[in-house]
Amino acid sequence: MAKAGSSRQAAWEFFGAELKKRREAAGMTQQELGRRVFVSGAYIGQFEQAIRKPQLDVAIRIDETLQTDGFFERMCSQLINKSPYAEYFAAAAELESLATAICDFAPTIVPGLLQTAPYARAVVLASNPLASDDQIESTVAARLERAHLLKDPAKPEYWVILHEHALRLPTGGAHVMAAQLDHVAALARSRRVLVQVLPYAAGAYAEMGKMLRLMEFEDAPPTVYTEAVFSGNLLDDPALVKRVRAAYDLLRASALAPEASLTLIESAAEEHRRCASTT
Repeated sequence: MAKAGSSRQAAWEFFGAELKKRREAAGMTQQELGRRVFVSGAYIGQFEQAIRKPQLDVAIRIDETLQTDGFFERMCSQLINKSPYAEYFAAAAELESLATAICDFAPTIVPGLLQTAPYARAVVLASNPLASDDQIESTVAARLERAHLLKDPAKPEYWVILHEHALRLPTGGAHVMAAQLDHVAALARSRRVLVQVLPYAAGAYAEMGKMLRLMEFEDAPPTVYTEAVFSGNLLDDPALVKRVRAAYDLLRASALAPEASLTLIESAAEEHRRCASTT
């Protein structure tokens, strides 16, 4: 799994090294090139240091400015933008790997970063009932690769609010669901993630029915990702981010405390286990 992530990072590094070499050959500073392609000089520097994922529209303008005959556009299209994720989620997945803090709200299913392989397989199959086994396994593998983020003790900080519905829905069957909730509980007990549950008893809640994600970064403004039916939106407008932060704070206030949430998660796991033993 790590191999795929490493190959993407290698593509970023190659892009950055070539950009630096060709920019210097043209006698331009980072600031001058940035001005000509409508980004900051610091942005160009982040490309060259492989900190930021190269963007296709910027790559096209770089080709025009440095007269590199489509070299950087081809790199973006053929090496960097090839992603195992759905097109609408690919950019969010790349940002996820750079985040210092991630806050998720999951109203219906356990988020991808916390999913076990059997649970992920059930989710993927439900959305793609005619997909081949190879397609399903490829998608599941990519989802599990993302979870490697949680094995890094340094980053990101991960806070997730699960609606109780996500605990009760027997995704993949009772046995799969019990194991999935055991996995979430184990991560919470290891203090690698902070988990809260929004119970049915809380009633109506902020941003009803919408999956929300807040991401924070060391060198960039915070970003919000929201997801709907086969579509996703990345938002970085400060006013919108502020509104989403407020909505997330309301969700936190309505959710159970972490210890009570863990008790409910483990109780739900036992209920699914009992169902599995009687079928």
